[in-house]
Amino acid sequence: MPDSNRVGVLTATVLLTYALTRLVNAPGVTISIQLPGFYFAYPLTLGTAMTLMAAGLTASGMDWLLRNHPSMDSLPSSKILFSERTLEHWLLPALTAFIIGVLLDILPSGQLWWVGFIVGATLLIAVFVAEYIAVDPAAPPYPLASAGLTALSYALFLIFIIALRIGGARLFVIAPAVFLAAGLVTLRTLHLRLTGKWEYIWAFGIGLICAQLAAGLHYWPLTSLQFGLVLLGPLYALTTLATNLNEDVPVPKALTEPGVILSALWVTAVFLH
Repeated sequence: MPDSNRVGVLTATVLLTYALTRLVNAPGVTISIQLPGFYFAYPLTLGTAMTLMAAGLTASGMDWLLRNHPSMDSLPSSKILFSERTLEHWLLPALTAFIIGVLLDILPSGQLWWVGFIVGATLLIAVFVAEYIAVDPAAPPYPLASAGLTALSYALFLIFIIALRIGGARLFVIAPAVFLAAGLVTLRTLHLRLTGKWEYIWAFGIGLICAQLAAGLHYWPLTSLQFGLVLLGPLYALTTLATNLNEDVPVPKALTEPGVILSALWVTAVFLH
């Protein structure tokens, strides 16, 4: 288990970044580009900057947390920052911090914001602990940590998509955001399920498919939850299919679970209308 003092300091630092966003008022800047037949305008606010800062702090903080891990003693400290063994453990914590920041930025001030703040703190601690345990596949709680990280990845993706929809993000923001989120979730999930194997091609392909679906469904009259479930379905199904194929599961059997889950999520989205 990680050092509780380090986890506390890291969590408090990231949460302070979110809190400062609500305490400090600063004018935003709008980036605008006029192209033939298209006008691009995106507002950059303090919330955007602080959310990116929180993600960066979380990634560097996770590296700092892992320096205390027993299995890292054999690695020179100067190389830990660039080690593949630590880099893989930055992805989900940084994505978690970013998504929490996006969600808190769109929540109104008051009781609901504090609920999101507390839930975000709990998620951060859970991710830090699980990623620390996942460093050593021989650790007794590794299967539980791996399953928890996988489930949390999908839950964060759903929350992120819902937050984008509620926030009224434009298509040129949604498409790349979905591509990056789906790609990172796929990459980390496959790495956990396949015990250390990186599947960049699958991650790129699944991210591209999810982004194309998001672009096609952007103007459909879907609620935020429906939009999230429709995109979560192919993400989960294709990631599971990639896992099954890499484990040499027969194709008919490999398609069974992804097909059932995809159908269940899409049917649920239809009846939620």
